Amino acid sequence: MDFLTLEQPVWTRLQAETRPVVLYGMGDGADKILDRFAQLGIAAAGVFASDEFVRGHSFRGFRVQKLSEVVEQFGEDIVIVIAFASQRPEVLDKMYALDARFDVVAPDVPVVPGPVFDEAFVRAHQGQMEQAYALLADEQSRRVFLDTVRFKLSGKLSYLRASETDKDEIFRTVLKPGAEEHFADLGAYNGDTIRELLSHTGGAFASITALEPDRRNFRKLTAWAEQNLSGPVTLEQAGAWQEDTVLRFADKAGRQSRVAAEGRETRMRALDSVLDGRPCTYLKMDVEGAEREAIRGAAQTIRQYRPKLNIAAYHRSADFFELPLILHALCPDYRLYLRHHPYVPAWDTNLYAACP
Repeated sequence: MDFLTLEQPVWTRLQAETRPVVLYGMGDGADKILDRFAQLGIAAAGVFASDEFVRGHSFRGFRVQKLSEVVEQFGEDIVIVIAFASQRPEVLDKMYALDARFDVVAPDVPVVPGPVFDEAFVRAHQGQMEQAYALLADEQSRRVFLDTVRFKLSGKLSYLRASETDKDEIFRTVLKPGAEEHFADLGAYNGDTIRELLSHTGGAFASITALEPDRRNFRKLTAWAEQNLSGPVTLEQAGAWQEDTVLRFADKAGRQSRVAAEGRETRMRALDSVLDGRPCTYLKMDVEGAEREAIRGAAQTIRQYRPKLNIAAYHRSADFFELPLILHALCPDYRLYLRHHPYVPAWDTNLYAACP
């Protein structure tokens, strides 16, 4: 399959655009997109935000405007570039309303610094993408894979909406958690995914082991666990890695804390070392781009116990096809599934796996 025939790359399209190109949103995503614009010679005409966030301030040399001001200045024949991420239903509704009225794109820039999913990237990884696509276990996974490629190339929101499902579907059909799960949560944040799992088991579990590196998130996780969990629970303020070590960590308190060149020294643990042979039947990883290292650090556990897997596959441009290949090489018995849950851009695209 020639993946480059699926859609025109958004960056090429924007380079040729003659209409005003305006960014919707500020912050890290907008910085990455404007940096990419500068590399490619794409001119941005302005920046706007939702009305409640417009306070007369500036971003990257642009006065932040309301949409009504942008339309008054340029008219409606504009290209809107969504430059931030959200899963909040009310924000997604705003994005979809804009998409119905204007020419809207959401260029894909990786969460973690690294190569952009563009023509050169697809050419370099064509073989791996074909291999990963062939490994997927069901039609929905293949649809998610192709629509992820189409979205990452084109930036069109329609591809995300066409293949999204809610999380209940994958829990009901593949993960099927039960009351005796030994749950390991790597990147536990404030306990949200523990709560998600327990909502499907009536609150029952056999054991919980959770790692969270960010000190403020860990305090929230600990406070919640002390109030709500009773039983074998192990909580560690540590990041997931391929070995036990100490690394610098960008300690941002949110979901994007990650290993970085600068930051706070943080303890990192391999899950195999943490469990030390104890069972794991359900393993979740959302470790901000360190999924490869976390898988290596859990290799013994995965081979021995074949836990059901729930792994974030969107932090790096290659995650949605490289992570399936890594897992298949580690344990060929797994049936591999991709799902995209409501989010713009293609965040919350996850790899799920279970043995027959």
